[in-house]
Amino acid sequence: MTFTIIFLIAFIASFSLRHWLSQRQIRYVAQHRDAVPVDFVENVTLAEHQKAADYTIAKLRLGILENGVSAVILIGFTLLGGLQILNMALLQLLGEGIDQQIALLVSIVIISGILNIPFSWYKQFHLEERFGFNRMGKKLFFSDMFKGMAVGGAIGIPLLWVILTLMAKAGNVWWLWAWAALTAFSFLMQWVFPAFIAPLFNQFQALEDGALKTQIEALLTRCDFASQGLFVMDGSKRSAHGNAFFAGMGKAKRIVFFDTLIEKLNPGEVEAALAHELGHFKCKHIRKRLLVSFVLSFAMFALLGWISTKAWFYDLGVIPNLNGYNGGLALALFMLVSPVFSFFFTPLSSLASRKHEYEADDFAAEKSSAKDLITALVKLYQDNASTLTPDPIYTAFYSSHPPAPLRIANLQRFSS
Repeated sequence: MTFTIIFLIAFIASFSLRHWLSQRQIRYVAQHRDAVPVDFVENVTLAEHQKAADYTIAKLRLGILENGVSAVILIGFTLLGGLQILNMALLQLLGEGIDQQIALLVSIVIISGILNIPFSWYKQFHLEERFGFNRMGKKLFFSDMFKGMAVGGAIGIPLLWVILTLMAKAGNVWWLWAWAALTAFSFLMQWVFPAFIAPLFNQFQALEDGALKTQIEALLTRCDFASQGLFVMDGSKRSAHGNAFFAGMGKAKRIVFFDTLIEKLNPGEVEAALAHELGHFKCKHIRKRLLVSFVLSFAMFALLGWISTKAWFYDLGVIPNLNGYNGGLALALFMLVSPVFSFFFTPLSSLASRKHEYEADDFAAEKSSAKDLITALVKLYQDNASTLTPDPIYTAFYSSHPPAPLRIANLQRFSS
């Protein structure tokens, strides 16, 4: 009962904090809707600024509704006994064992996914459509969904089998072996994803020879960066938003540009945007983030290894089999409950991410052009309808990137 009370306190606090932060952001953006920030007056029109404000507010309101539905689902699975009902039904159908526990976890994922479909549909075909960003047809929407389910099942079910088998047979230190298996799997996916999974959803073509490719190759030489190739991805078939990213590790590194990014930016701006991404690699941000994720997953597995043996952990609406196997039940309950507590650490990861963004900007300014990066960012803020006036507290809690005015001001140190 004590853990139930602790969970309820954390649940109410996290739900209330999410709601309060979203309402703060809505009010702040709305209050600054009618005036473009001074530093952007020459480049951003009032209509573009107001579109960004309206888009931000619309996404936040949808997020508030999603937060409420997610809260109901969580309580339904835990304190109202949904997880217990599902577990008992599968026990009657499949009997005890790892197969039943895998079915339990897969069922939770499927149920959650089905409940999320209306939100994904509304976001894509109403919200994104309303603001001119949607380029996805309904056929592609369902194709992505079923492909995602197939790929997730093909990858996730074997991984679950390994983890649950270790929970059943590896003794008290099963969590250490499970963590090692997950870590190895994460490294494997760094190679598998760009080569085999990503092409199932998008087409990747080598960047054509020309001025842009020559300019980028010169940048890679200056930065002493070797990659497997430069590719353009057909992101425009889903969205008008643009981006660039790395895929893979080691010699398998690929540089990928959305076709929408190349359409919107001139070669100098594309180079500056890539230099920013190279900055993340050269400043070892990717390596640091992987290391942090491994440390956190180690801590989470260790915690699960401990609390899964405690009777009080199952007070949240479930009844473990005292004489049988509860690995999947413990893992399911942990996956449902842990985000309630880990949410409060969000500002720490956000702070670290913003620090990395500044460092990557500094690297880009030194290796490429601060002026080109500034103009690239302004164009991306315009084209993506990103608000230029976020609430400071909301930003401190959630934002992985610094607010536009602060980021531009930092880069102006190099261009002045």
